[in-house]
Amino acid sequence: MKRRDFLGAGFAGYSLTIFADRIPAAAFLPAVPQTDRIRQSFDRIVPDVPLSKRLDGEPHLTLVDLDTDILIAGGGLAGVCAALQAARNGAKVVLVQDRSRLGGNSSSEVKMHVVGANCHKGRPGWRESGLLEEIRLDDAVNNPQRTFELWDLLLYDKVISEPNITLLLETQLYAAQKDGDRITEVLARCDKSEHVYRVRAKLFVDSTGDSRLGLEAGAEFRTGREERAEFGETLAPVKADEETLGSSVLFTARDYGREIPFTPPKWARKVTAEHLAKRKIRSWEYGYWWIEWGGDKDTIRDNELIRFELLSITMGVWDYIKNSGDHPTSANWGLDWVGMMPGKRGSRRMVGDVIVTQQDLENGQWEDAVAYGGWPMDDHPPGGFDRSDLPPNTAIRTDEVFNLPLRSMYSKNVSNLFMAGRNISASHVAFTSTRVMATCAVIGQAVGAAAAICVREGVEPRAVYENKALLSELQQTLLRDDATIKNTVNRDPKDIARRAKVSASGYERDAKPELVLDGVTRDIISRGNVEVHRWTERLQGDQGAWIELSWDEPQAISEVQLTFDSGFQRELTLSAADSVQDNMIRGPQPETAKDYTVSYKTAPDAELIELERVTGNHQRLRRHRFEPVQARAIRIHVQAANRGAQARVFEVRCYA
Repeated sequence: MKRRDFLGAGFAGYSLTIFADRIPAAAFLPAVPQTDRIRQSFDRIVPDVPLSKRLDGEPHLTLVDLDTDILIAGGGLAGVCAALQAARNGAKVVLVQDRSRLGGNSSSEVKMHVVGANCHKGRPGWRESGLLEEIRLDDAVNNPQRTFELWDLLLYDKVISEPNITLLLETQLYAAQKDGDRITEVLARCDKSEHVYRVRAKLFVDSTGDSRLGLEAGAEFRTGREERAEFGETLAPVKADEETLGSSVLFTARDYGREIPFTPPKWARKVTAEHLAKRKIRSWEYGYWWIEWGGDKDTIRDNELIRFELLSITMGVWDYIKNSGDHPTSANWGLDWVGMMPGKRGSRRMVGDVIVTQQDLENGQWEDAVAYGGWPMDDHPPGGFDRSDLPPNTAIRTDEVFNLPLRSMYSKNVSNLFMAGRNISASHVAFTSTRVMATCAVIGQAVGAAAAICVREGVEPRAVYENKALLSELQQTLLRDDATIKNTVNRDPKDIARRAKVSASGYERDAKPELVLDGVTRDIISRGNVEVHRWTERLQGDQGAWIELSWDEPQAISEVQLTFDSGFQRELTLSAADSVQDNMIRGPQPETAKDYTVSYKTAPDAELIELERVTGNHQRLRRHRFEPVQARAIRIHVQAANRGAQARVFEVRCYA
């Protein structure tokens, strides 16, 4: 039975499918069509203002005032995830990005694949969940051809489609005004449109990587490498210095089916076999991260020199591949793209209430854990390619993934400033792990959630740590939004499902139906052992498989949230490297429920009433909202998976 039949002609019933966001009740009111809303939003950033509204010293730029809850500077993955998370939790956001596209080092300007806690294939099961997983799943389905420009477009679509975000591309933040230890407003200029934006906000987030907002606001920060004695880190140098990791330029190449000659520019380096003794060339469809240079320079001030030297090395390496005679199968290969923007690894790191160190990654415990990482402590010789006598990196992996604390994500001395990304409060040794983009993305989601709570409560970042009720709410909000915090499980008091009894059409082995209520939304793989935290049942032809939550008394329910399996044992990232793609599926993940229904019962023996029917799903996290019903049971009936033979559900939540 379908719910519209049950409701009858006298009641205007409807349902709304929500993917991975939380929409307030006002979403059920008539809305401006999205295309019209987006077009109208540009009136805010290009208002009809008098030509006399100028800023002193900028006579040809029009001043535009913007007021918002949260200003986020930097549109890499950390900034994008912070903006989406804050906006989806009700905060108004202005996101300022100095490039024409979002994504930072993952964008088509750099083309670095996004790596994180799963260490490519080294930690199966620990792929990042939450917003990054949502984005990766959409990319895998809509971009099977592995085009970085479509990744750019996907990120733009995510941000521009969010009504609570105002996006300012090609806009550089360059000044901050403070009142005491609080930032009150910032200035950012867009020379393309000849505007200066004066943005006033309650909270500010620095996701610039280089800590530009923190610099302008007078935040305390560190550069370079600490001496070993400061934190007792065995991986730190004996003496402190100002050196860090270098930057890289990547390239892509393809087989054109005919001989493609290559003549390097006159300024290209002459690369020999000796230069490459510790830097192996196995394929050349995608460039080499070890074309790295400038860690012993000022990676900000010397950016132009670094760009030139990286291009010089890149041309020299390609000349060696094409013309040395050591790689004759490269004859038909030609370059089709060379990066012109250095992919930067290190510069400034801001100081928070705690500084994360090597020991914290190895065995730290944090009561304010809000994100996790797991990439090795991956240090590189600052001289990069110029140190051909050294391996290009030294990677020391921790035994387990590790949590990261909220206190490393807000400024110690600027009271309303968060940081998200590679500029969090960490020693150089810890930074060599936390710097990678997938870790930065989950940090961004954590900061976005914390900032939204700060806006709602009228408090500053430190208060979220000090107020343990708010801290618990932050952690539970992140779990509800599919983020992962190691050793933290669903304790959301608003989740009606936690009081339910669970039954199913059946189950396989240890994947029992009650596991959808154990509060963990991934199988935990540790030292070769697997803890199962999902319900699994083989799909029985047209009958599919079902799982049901029931209560002794009717429950008012208006939202059902489902977390499916999306194959965390595999890697999933956009990469131009064929070898990285070996274990990936560029399309819907086979394990994920493709077709399913959500139904309810008004009594134990009553007929099922359909609330929602979904076909063609590829997302892990799905939310379904509808007018409240009085339910004695909620049933999820999976009819088909994407190329899989099982129904696999990690969690079911229900909310009033």
